Amino acid sequence: MELQNTVKEALSALYHHPDDAVRMQADRWLQDFQRTIDAWQVADNLLHDPVSNQETLIFCSQTLRSKVQRDFEELPSEAFRPLRDSLNTLLKSFHKGPPKVRTQISLAVAALAVHVAAEDWGDGGIINWIREGMNFHPEFLPSFLELLRVLPEEVLNYKIAVRPDRRRQFENELASGMEMALNVLTACLNINELTEQKYVVSDILSCMYYFMLFTFAVNPNSKMGDQVFQELVAVYCIIIYKMSLNTVDSATEMLSYFVAVKNQFLSNSMGLNYRRMILTSLENWEIRTCRLRLELSWVYLIVFRIPASTLASHPLVVTALSSLSADILSEASVNVISELIHYTAVRNLGEVASQMPLIQVIVPRVMSQKTQLLDPSKDEEDVKAIARLFADMGDAYVELIATGSDESMLIVHALLEVCSHPEFDIASMTFNFWHNLQIILTERDSYVAYGNEASIEAERSCRLQVFRSSYESLVSLTSVKVEYPQDYSELSREDQKDFKQTRYAVADVLIDAALVLGGDATLRILYVKLVEAVSCFGNNEHTDWRPAEAALYGIRAISDYVSVVEGEVMPQVMSLLPKLPHQPQLLQTVCLTIGAYSKWLDAAPSGLSFLPALIDILVSGMSMSEDSAAAAALAFRHICDYCKKKLRGSLDGLFQIYQRAVIGETAFKVSAEDSLNLVEALSMVITELPSEHAKKALEALCLPDVTPLQDIINQGPLVLGQKPARDLTVHIDRLANIFRHVNHPEAVADAVQRLWPIFKPIFDLRAWDMRSMESLCRACKNAVRTSKTLMGVTVGVMLEEIQGLYKQHHQPCFLYLSSEVIKMFGSDPSCTDYLKNLIESLFSHTTCVLTKIQDFTSRPDIVDDCFLLASRCIRYCPQLFFSSPVFPSLVDCSMIGITVQHREASKSILNFLSDVFDLANSSQGKGYLSIRDSVIIPRGAIITRLLIGALTGALPSSRLETVTYALLALVRAYRVQALEWAKESISLIPSTAVTEVEKSRFLKALSDAASGAAINGVMIPIEELSEVCRRNRSVQEIVQGALRPYELNIAPVS
Repeated sequence: MELQNTVKEALSALYHHPDDAVRMQADRWLQDFQRTIDAWQVADNLLHDPVSNQETLIFCSQTLRSKVQRDFEELPSEAFRPLRDSLNTLLKSFHKGPPKVRTQISLAVAALAVHVAAEDWGDGGIINWIREGMNFHPEFLPSFLELLRVLPEEVLNYKIAVRPDRRRQFENELASGMEMALNVLTACLNINELTEQKYVVSDILSCMYYFMLFTFAVNPNSKMGDQVFQELVAVYCIIIYKMSLNTVDSATEMLSYFVAVKNQFLSNSMGLNYRRMILTSLENWEIRTCRLRLELSWVYLIVFRIPASTLASHPLVVTALSSLSADILSEASVNVISELIHYTAVRNLGEVASQMPLIQVIVPRVMSQKTQLLDPSKDEEDVKAIARLFADMGDAYVELIATGSDESMLIVHALLEVCSHPEFDIASMTFNFWHNLQIILTERDSYVAYGNEASIEAERSCRLQVFRSSYESLVSLTSVKVEYPQDYSELSREDQKDFKQTRYAVADVLIDAALVLGGDATLRILYVKLVEAVSCFGNNEHTDWRPAEAALYGIRAISDYVSVVEGEVMPQVMSLLPKLPHQPQLLQTVCLTIGAYSKWLDAAPSGLSFLPALIDILVSGMSMSEDSAAAAALAFRHICDYCKKKLRGSLDGLFQIYQRAVIGETAFKVSAEDSLNLVEALSMVITELPSEHAKKALEALCLPDVTPLQDIINQGPLVLGQKPARDLTVHIDRLANIFRHVNHPEAVADAVQRLWPIFKPIFDLRAWDMRSMESLCRACKNAVRTSKTLMGVTVGVMLEEIQGLYKQHHQPCFLYLSSEVIKMFGSDPSCTDYLKNLIESLFSHTTCVLTKIQDFTSRPDIVDDCFLLASRCIRYCPQLFFSSPVFPSLVDCSMIGITVQHREASKSILNFLSDVFDLANSSQGKGYLSIRDSVIIPRGAIITRLLIGALTGALPSSRLETVTYALLALVRAYRVQALEWAKESISLIPSTAVTEVEKSRFLKALSDAASGAAINGVMIPIEELSEVCRRNRSVQEIVQGALRPYELNIAPVS
């Protein structure tokens, strides 16, 4: 009683105390209480207590549900019947609510059914138990229906702590009770006083829905027996009929469940006679309203698969189509017609004949609505509904339309009408059609039936010609939809984002058109738009720039499809660009267009003559706004990439632009991030220079960043040490980009050697600063990648520097820089001495830092880079790594940290161990197997135990694949010996947690893997062992306690 009062007091504090700290303390106490054995009795008592308030009832029902799901094993076997009886009493007590409490009790009973075999519930299992409860106590029907509803859902609820074998057994039990469940639901519907209550019928249909989902979830390839399926249909038919006698809205609401299960039904076979029987029974019903007829026509169509020829003349279909002429267009009628269209979808021309009777009825009816698309008096929602039907026809009949027949072109013209609608939401409904049509028209696979290449090409050319005018119209209609709104600057951030998405969608349509028409032809259409827009420009400062920007946006969108030899329109476009006003958004698009056509500028005979004026535009863009500056910097990079050979003689001018932007003149608005594009641009031009000129150019390129760094260093150690990291990294990052993109290995090696007197004091005085060190190490890494062995002298000095600094500061970036050096120089005999010193120094100090699991948790970045470096050593210099005294120390270190919870750190450790175990797979590594074995075999039993511990709960289940691979690699490497280690480890787990059968399956999987079985073939027993050991907190703690040779982190059980 005292504990019950404490629970109530804690709940009162949780919900009502004004102090946050008190509420948090109460919450923690209640969570801890839920895990205790006392929670069973306290929660049960309070639920039976008639004076418990709603807060108490909800908490205790959740507690009881959680205990049954997770902790049922805590109870003795004889506790089942008292618990079941208590839950049954509670189900009856809360049949009128509160609904949340009733649901939790239902879930608890369902979980109990998953735990306890059917024979313990009596003949017929849980389903029969529910049926008897309904028979004896029909007044408690809502509770039993809710239980029946949640029961199939709980099959796949992995929060219920049952073994996989028992879960599979319960699936079979529930499947065998399917017919009985349907009989129960049918019987309920025969009680008139119940079916007059809308919520009861809704519950019944909901139960049906979940049983159907269960059937297909546990066995998606099964076919339901005729008897079960007939029962199901009978239930639905009775529901619809009874609900139609009550209210139309109720009946149509019930029919929504058919949508949810239609795909499951479509996968099942049903005889024609049976279909006809259902159709006849449906037609004989007294259905009083048009809306219900429309909804039922969908049911005929989707669920029962009535042939199209029958549907074409069916009164319900005729009624649905006739409703299009009504003054008020109902959503229900549109939904049904839409489903009719999708039903008749033609995915290949072989399907046309069977669907044509219904298509010939649908298409004229929908086509008759074409005039309403642009009727200003029509309600916008009605226009949307009509447009949707046209779009549905386009999507469904695209294969038929692609033939280019006169009839199909009528649909195409109607879709162009939809596309011309000023509302983008309506116009864009057709975009998917134009894309799919483009694919059919342009891809060769669409024409394979025509035989030889000549026939295929002839048919393809013919169809493209038929649709040419339609796609030309499409370009004209859609290109104007990207115009900036007049009030763009006043739009919210979200609306501006939506407008950008609109432009992206239109760009995709223009690309589709370019693929059909050809990029050059599409360009001509858009150029006409551009000229028309520019012709409206005057001296008036309020000239509307938006149409010109829209046309230019379209021209940029199709740039990849315009021929590099196009000589008619592109020269005129390039001549026009310098004449456009420098309005920010327009200038941004102009800059991006210049960048997009860089390839054309390089290939065109007149391209060089345009470059000075275009580069001037880019310079203007860099000083207009941040957005235009970003666009200009990107375009500058593209220009220098494609036109680098043409620009080699203009380096002085390019350097002036670069220096102005990098130095940060007030007029320029290029951000530090965007300036990297300028660095890359000039780096690519320098790459084209002869080696003797490249060194000088590289020096000039580095100068704007070297000078400020030198100035900072010249101010003395105190200033250098106190400078904000950003003051240094902005320059170092640009140098890193230079070293990456200037592809002159010797020049880069010389540059780094000259710059080392600048880099060294930064290393020495800023080694504590992670941001500065990461930037500097990235620069050195890029230099090593570019210069390769030419950096030999500087690399030695660099490695000596970071070895000394790592002892004191343990920056992880020193490890990844060393990793790059190992990759480049690992196999070079001349580097053996200093690489050996590097490996021993870095790893020895890392293993001294990582001595307990807490160290791994606090420095996961070091762990990650350390073991990535170790794996790289195995691949590139095994002769140095395995012979080093640090190898056994590193293995010991990995064993300490194998259960670190950080994802990347854990992955690096496990991958390192896998690489060690897989050494025999490497041609270079085979010579070191004896050294490896001398280290691994003495530790093999503990490593195996640790890996099994990680598999069974020490690491999150999301790491299961990586842990499993490491364990299987160990087993493949040591075979019988590893199997003995695994057997020894698994035997430590008490049989109360894992049965002998489950252990045997796991060991058999390992044995199969040792014999060469594929990983996929042995995963199920391993995954099931992991699931069994994680099924609840108590079991997980027992397993981890048994396996823990080191201090392990245990992933929390959710």
